[in-house]
Amino acid sequence: MNLEEYKGVYVFAQQVDNEISGIAYELLGKGKELAASLETEVVAVLIGYQVKDLADKLAEYGADKVIVVDAPELQVYRTEPYAHALSSVINQYKPEIVLVGATAIGRDLGPTVSARVATGLTADCTVLEIGDFPLNPIPGQEQKHNQLLMTRPAFGGNTIATIACPDNRPQMATVRPGVMQKIDPIVGAKAVVEEYNPGFTPNNRYVTIKEVVKAVSDTVDIMDAKVLVSGGRGVGSPENFKILEELAEVLGGTVSCSRAVVDSGWKPKDLQVGQTGKTVRPQIYFAIGISGAIQHVAGMEESDIIVAINKDEDAPIFDVADYGVVGDLNKIVPQLTVALKAALAEK
Repeated sequence: MNLEEYKGVYVFAQQVDNEISGIAYELLGKGKELAASLETEVVAVLIGYQVKDLADKLAEYGADKVIVVDAPELQVYRTEPYAHALSSVINQYKPEIVLVGATAIGRDLGPTVSARVATGLTADCTVLEIGDFPLNPIPGQEQKHNQLLMTRPAFGGNTIATIACPDNRPQMATVRPGVMQKIDPIVGAKAVVEEYNPGFTPNNRYVTIKEVVKAVSDTVDIMDAKVLVSGGRGVGSPENFKILEELAEVLGGTVSCSRAVVDSGWKPKDLQVGQTGKTVRPQIYFAIGISGAIQHVAGMEESDIIVAINKDEDAPIFDVADYGVVGDLNKIVPQLTVALKAALAEK
């Protein structure tokens, strides 16, 4: 393999029902940063049916070029045609780096494609940067430069691993939604569009979709919330979450929770923050009755302001909090709600 042939940072621009997923914009933001270090371009790969009109939106968020693979076989996500499309793009254009969102689709697509193009894949990355590998020189071993260093939690979040793929291309990673930041949109940007169709021949790996049933939910996506009031096991009971809901209502926020709460059956999984839940980045994050295990902190430490309320003054959550209150949440949270309501009423 001639590694010098591989150029460019490629982003799989996931779309569902002809609407681009937020993770695509986040990956373009990170891709632009990586591409600047490598002095190369950022290319979005848009796969679907009748999706070409979405290309300019990708340009607004940093794509220098958009490769569109458009075919009726791609109207609804299926592993085989999508894997064929993305692996064909990789074989044709030879990107140096390929980023895929660690969504339900990406977690299926990424490893399938990496196997087909005979390269490695690092899953659920939280940090991506360009650097030397090995990180520290080893006598007798070549230290390679301009490598994609892919960092992810390992062993249940108890350690952090930095992984590279120095001998194969492309370097592939899946990235959790909410970890990277999208850029401010470039208003009026127009995409350089290149259409590519590798041809599709249905085979015995093509599944037949009989029916698509969409879940109906009244739950707000906590990843979009500007204010999150998050409760842990220390809240005491599902009924006691009412005081958190009242605080969230005053602030126009949303209630979320820790894994312990979900495991206890108090709240649904889609409200869980943390390594095995969702990664959030609100303007204000209230951690109420949450001890601050590393698995939870991994999902909320990038919040602009973190306010912790816990009766244990030695709780690890205070290590990451901007403001901390030690005491009984049953007394503090209602008082805080009343004070905020009064303050907001005066405005």
